[in-house]
Amino acid sequence: MSRGALGIIAGSGDLPVRIAQDCARAGRPVFVARLTGLADPALAAFPGGEFGLGEMGARFKALKAAGCAEVVFAGVVKRPDFKSLKLDTRAALMLPKVLAAAKQGDDALLRVLVEECEKEGFRVRGADEVARSLAARSGPLGAHSPDAGALADIAKAAAVAAALGQWDVAQGCVVCDGLVLAIEAAEGTDAMLARVAGLPEAIRGAPDARRGVLLKRAKPIQDRRIDLPTIGLATIEGAARAGLAGVAVEAGGALVVDEAAVIARADALGLFVYGFDPHALDAGSSGSGA
Repeated sequence: MSRGALGIIAGSGDLPVRIAQDCARAGRPVFVARLTGLADPALAAFPGGEFGLGEMGARFKALKAAGCAEVVFAGVVKRPDFKSLKLDTRAALMLPKVLAAAKQGDDALLRVLVEECEKEGFRVRGADEVARSLAARSGPLGAHSPDAGALADIAKAAAVAAALGQWDVAQGCVVCDGLVLAIEAAEGTDAMLARVAGLPEAIRGAPDARRGVLLKRAKPIQDRRIDLPTIGLATIEGAARAGLAGVAVEAGGALVVDEAAVIARADALGLFVYGFDPHALDAGSSGSGA
């Protein structure tokens, strides 16, 4: 890994904090470009500055002044109201391209942002590259493992997410006993799990009889340097409230924020956390229809 300063373009959530902490432990300097109104206040403890979404020029200038050759996008950034967004000159110049990409989906929009960073001479890295401890491992991560029924639900959820992912939809999917209960759209994982928790217990699990699985995997079309599926403590809590038996993530293609805490909470609640092999599942899905 490069020992130069890493620029962290930080949205909301724990992920930017964990990346900054991981770099600090490794002795790598960082510059955190905190997005106004989004970034965790804890990030103020690291070198950096605060920038509005539309302050592209100022953000690029600050990252270069800090000696950042590499940048990583981390955290949640909801799609803004472009009509009311305050833009500096650099952002205004790229607005037509941004608006065109936004009509194609979030992945197209993110690719434009990556391209603009690369035009400025930055190398865009994935969160899993700069903080390798975050990458989901393969197999059961805690004390509990999926049974045969849960494995079947994982396989179906993986196939559904992969198919819809071709259309820039659904990093997440909930399946119970073969029935698709929810697809993650613009609302995000936490809101999707809240919807599942409101469904009748006849079609989902309950705390005393857990059934079903939340699965998260990368979209086939996405640039894996940005927006990898992520789970954390809130994911486990939401899955538990929905009565699910566990959470499955793509091994090597998803992030687990604060793995030790996630595993401890899942173990206490009786949920499994499982890293699935996407190649094995996809091969099985294609073969089953032959």
